[in-house]
Amino acid sequence: MIYQVYTDDSKQASNRIELPASKSLSNRALIIRALCKGECQIDNLSDCDDTRAMLSAFEGDKDTIDIGAAGTSMRFLTAYLACTPGKDVVLTGSDRMKERPIRILVEALQKLGADIEYSGNEGFPPLHIRGKQLEGGELSIDGSTSSQYISALLMIAPTLNKGLKLTLDGQITSRPYIEMTLSLMQHFGVESSFEGNVISIAPQNYQPASYRVESDWSAASYWYETMLLANKRIRTLTLAGLKADSLQGDSRVAEYFTELGIDTKFSEEGAELTYSDRPKPQKVEWDLSGEPDLAQTLIASCAGLWIGFHIRGLHTLRIKETDRLKALHDELYKFGVNIHIVGDDEAVWDCNYENYEKKGDSTDDLVYVEPPIVVRTYKDHRMAMAFAPLAFMASDLALADAVYIDDPAVVSKSYPDFWKHLEKMCFCIEPIDMSPEAFVEHAKAVEAKQTRVRSHAKFVLNTVIAVSILLLSYLFFKCCR
Repeated sequence: MIYQVYTDDSKQASNRIELPASKSLSNRALIIRALCKGECQIDNLSDCDDTRAMLSAFEGDKDTIDIGAAGTSMRFLTAYLACTPGKDVVLTGSDRMKERPIRILVEALQKLGADIEYSGNEGFPPLHIRGKQLEGGELSIDGSTSSQYISALLMIAPTLNKGLKLTLDGQITSRPYIEMTLSLMQHFGVESSFEGNVISIAPQNYQPASYRVESDWSAASYWYETMLLANKRIRTLTLAGLKADSLQGDSRVAEYFTELGIDTKFSEEGAELTYSDRPKPQKVEWDLSGEPDLAQTLIASCAGLWIGFHIRGLHTLRIKETDRLKALHDELYKFGVNIHIVGDDEAVWDCNYENYEKKGDSTDDLVYVEPPIVVRTYKDHRMAMAFAPLAFMASDLALADAVYIDDPAVVSKSYPDFWKHLEKMCFCIEPIDMSPEAFVEHAKAVEAKQTRVRSHAKFVLNTVIAVSILLLSYLFFKCCR
């Protein structure tokens, strides 16, 4: 299945979007609730695949827990199951999950006393976990590793006999996510200290409490992008449920888009977005090491408005739902944008629109666009949601009549209502029950047929014109005689 996504300026854009709840906060809250010795009321849980996978893991006494493609659930449950006496379970997931490394977390837990074995390839899921009371103590971990490993260790730290003194070596990646975890733990009564590169958590009990999950700032990013690429079609937009003092690191998306021309202020309803007419920058330079999940949105936004960029802090993108650096390069290439991936950490694009108009000539940054533009999502929800708004770019630059999104259902991982909401924003969406390969072949066949029809029509027209000229010439000369 693919979706045809195209813009329709005659449609009235909605001025309000009801965002989903944050899956990052939802999954942390569920782990903490399981560690609490009492009832915790959690409201507004995310209704997405990842959170449903987490909820399912706590149902019944299972020998095997399959979390599918839910990376957060894999990391958090590994730590939770390891510190829960009496658990004896195999934790597994999708084929892609079995390719995503987990050695750093497993070795850290083993140093704390965990009984974990690999059931398949060394260093990767599935894992055979035998839960028990863990000793805890002092531990060092690479600070540039996935923040989910660190958060997994922090959430179980209060239950350890000796607590946890965790030293983060080197540069710390995704620090806002670590701080979000500690803040949520504090909401449930756990005290901690984070000084320099050292986090200390003493043995203590979580305290039962009620908690309402915030709306998702990661999901909000796609509406900032949509508003920007709409290029004055959408002047104001309310994103319901967002807070200025959010625990989520991705709330920085408001700062990034202020630079691109979308201003944000807050009300009781949420974030109020306004499109600004001030000039756009020619190039931006950002470090997304604290907010790597915004990379696809921001890179697609810049490409869509022909804004150059040099973005750093992307090293964790290689081990996400897909290799997001490669995916960004390959899919933007279909829009005529040739971004350069530098090592495992940087993406660079020095655009030159004047060269772009020479469509037959490729340059270092610009390539010829050959419709149809079919975006592969690689089972990555953020690829689908970040690329769909580029239908504005395809239309405004006359690249193609529409953008086609492969496997659109992948958005259910974090934002099941995304396509329904997108239709409220000047977009039309039509399902096509074909594989990407079959659709491209069909489109090429249709284009070839149309080319033949146009060529035949042109031949007939030219013949009619030639005969008419000859006939008129004959009549003219006959009259002159």
